[in-house]
Amino acid sequence: MLSPIEKKWRLFRAWSSHYPIWCAWQVTYRCNFRCGFCHYWKDPAGLLPEQTLDQIRYGSRKLSHLGTLMISIAGGEPTLRDDLPQVVDAMAQYHFPFMTTNGYRVTRSLAGELFDAGLWGASVSLDHANPVMHDRRRGTKEAFRRAIRALDHFASARKYEWQRVNLMCVLMHDNLDDIEPLIQLAAEHDAYFMVQPYCTRKTGSDMFVCRKPDIGKKLLELRNRYPNFLSNPVFLRRFDRAISQGIPGCKAGLAFFNIDSTGDVAICVERRNDPVGNLYRHTVPTLIQRMSAISKTNTCTDCWYNCRGEIEALYHPVGVLRSLPTYLFDRGRPPRIPMLHKAEAAE
Repeated sequence: MLSPIEKKWRLFRAWSSHYPIWCAWQVTYRCNFRCGFCHYWKDPAGLLPEQTLDQIRYGSRKLSHLGTLMISIAGGEPTLRDDLPQVVDAMAQYHFPFMTTNGYRVTRSLAGELFDAGLWGASVSLDHANPVMHDRRRGTKEAFRRAIRALDHFASARKYEWQRVNLMCVLMHDNLDDIEPLIQLAAEHDAYFMVQPYCTRKTGSDMFVCRKPDIGKKLLELRNRYPNFLSNPVFLRRFDRAISQGIPGCKAGLAFFNIDSTGDVAICVERRNDPVGNLYRHTVPTLIQRMSAISKTNTCTDCWYNCRGEIEALYHPVGVLRSLPTYLFDRGRPPRIPMLHKAEAAE
């Protein structure tokens, strides 16, 4: 396994050479939740044969020719794969593997195995500070309680200083006021907080879009107040424009790309039904060339996901400066914040 310093150098080399630096790798499309704002659990891809562990090992090594990538292990729900620690190990040999999970199946033992395997960071999805609301939105009983339990398991299972735990929130029409309580909740459980806006491509419906005024301003104010609010300020500042009219100039296929559960490669997760090739059947230069060609005609402004906005912030002078401490220093645990008294929290 490459050392963290070697990986950071290889990541910088990929960034400076204008190669992609972020890969969303959907290791499964199976999901144990029935979220109303996401229809991935209905995706027919969940019935297809998934990449084997040997394929993932081969694919991880093949991608290393680009340099070190930040790889987001997602789905579906990745913990439904019984070989997930081995999947993480295969990716961690050359890359920075992160994982997003609903937390329901995370045990203390699994959290330890994942961090031992080289997981760089774990994000647990939580969208409401109210347990009843979160469970209802996720279509699963005890979703909130188990997400909190997962945060605690990950926080206590860290093996290295660079391993990070995040509470990840999807901003929707009814949870903007939940952001501050969720930031505080994350801090109480020794975790960072990150947020991204809902995208209509998830369901084809705009009913979950947050259309309240001055969203970016409010998020930036909270980021200035809470040191565990990790989202890049350049990313947050553009929330209102992204929601109201979209952000042009998407770098899908140039700075980031997607691999689905069968190994098909597309410029982004929402274009997975229009792949440019397959990781196991095509060479990396061929895939890069095809993604670059498609990117030149890409006019999509639909999303402002983390995998787009956070990565594109690294190509902005202020954004990259604000992100350097996150990427260069092994600060896995968030700074402690003073606990608010109940009266203060109610104001």
